[in-house]
Amino acid sequence: MIRIGHGYDVHAFETGDHVILGGVKIDYHQQFKAHSDGDVLIHAVCDALLGAMALGDIGQHFPDTDTSYKGINSRELLKQVYKLVLAADFTLANLDVTIIAQAPKMSPHIDLMRSNLADDLHVDINCINVKSTTTEKLGYIGKEEGIAAHSVCLLQKMI
Repeated sequence: MIRIGHGYDVHAFETGDHVILGGVKIDYHQQFKAHSDGDVLIHAVCDALLGAMALGDIGQHFPDTDTSYKGINSRELLKQVYKLVLAADFTLANLDVTIIAQAPKMSPHIDLMRSNLADDLHVDINCINVKSTTTEKLGYIGKEEGIAAHSVCLLQKMI
C-alpha cells in the first residue's frame, strides 16, 4: 500500500539576520515572522506527511496558540510527525521539496538541507530531493516579502 501527500507553507519576512530552511541557518537581512522558527520547508514536509496519513495539518498538531511551540526548532516538529507515520507502519519512500524564493540563494545550502531531512526521517539521502526556484521578481515572493515551499511525499506500508 502506498500513500501520497502534498504540503505547502509560506511565511512573510520581518526584521532579522537569518532564515532557517531545512534546518539550515542561512544568513540574511530578514527573518521569518512565525510562531516557531518559521522553517517553511519543514512545515511543508510535515503537512505532506500528515496529509498522506489523513491526519490533518501541522496547525492542528502544533497550534500557534500553544506557547510551548513558541520559537521551537521545526526539526523537532518533523520528528514528532514522522513518529505518527511510523506508528501506522508506514515509512518514507521518497520526498520532493520545492523552495520558492527570490532571495537568499539556496544552492549553497541544498545538500545540508537534504542531509538534515534524511537524518530526521531515517532514510537514505537519495530518497530526498530539495530544489529551489524564483518567481522572476513577480508577486510577494519576487518582491522578497517572504518564502514558500511545496512538498510531495510517497509513503509505503512496512512489511
